[in-house]
Amino acid sequence: MTKLYITRHGETEWNLNNKMQGWKESKLTSKGKKQAEWLGDRLEDINFEAIYSSPLGRALNTAEIITDNRETEIIIDQNLKEMNFGDWEGKTSSEIKSKDFDQYKKFWEKPHLFNGETGEKFDDVRNRVIPVIDKIISNHTNNILIVTHTVIIKTIMAYFEQRAPSELWDPPFIHQTCLNVIEVTDDQIDIILHGDTSHYQE
Repeated sequence: MTKLYITRHGETEWNLNNKMQGWKESKLTSKGKKQAEWLGDRLEDINFEAIYSSPLGRALNTAEIITDNRETEIIIDQNLKEMNFGDWEGKTSSEIKSKDFDQYKKFWEKPHLFNGETGEKFDDVRNRVIPVIDKIISNHTNNILIVTHTVIIKTIMAYFEQRAPSELWDPPFIHQTCLNVIEVTDDQIDIILHGDTSHYQE
């Protein structure tokens, strides 16, 4: 059995400003660091065979805080990066809506129809992320920690739940450092947790 523990990075400065981050960098806030510490405390007694992280600073910093004092090396995988939002990166939701309302609406309400002129489409994300997850499952038979981003987690969970691309944004909401746990045994998938934040302390 492979047991995946998948989480999102902690709160960032751009999260507070409601800016699209994508491949651009935004530092963790003090609360974001606390969120990572809370999850680290929750996972303290779990022995991870491997730890994977997106290369983006907010995810890697979160992984480092969660796994503080562990000897297990953090494996950086470029394909765990957030979706590339192209020209939207660094802009607020209101700025994007005012300039590209139709695609913004499709992004959130009809993701299967989203076709932004720059950056990635949701199919592009699936095509780079799902092979990574399949490879991790085939290479490990123990507990695995993955620290990544919202669209990546939504893509992974939709894959395991066999949801249609149009249902990508179905609940639950992916809060910062929320915990998602999936057990994979042969061809059986059991989703133990999805979007859980019970480790939050405030």
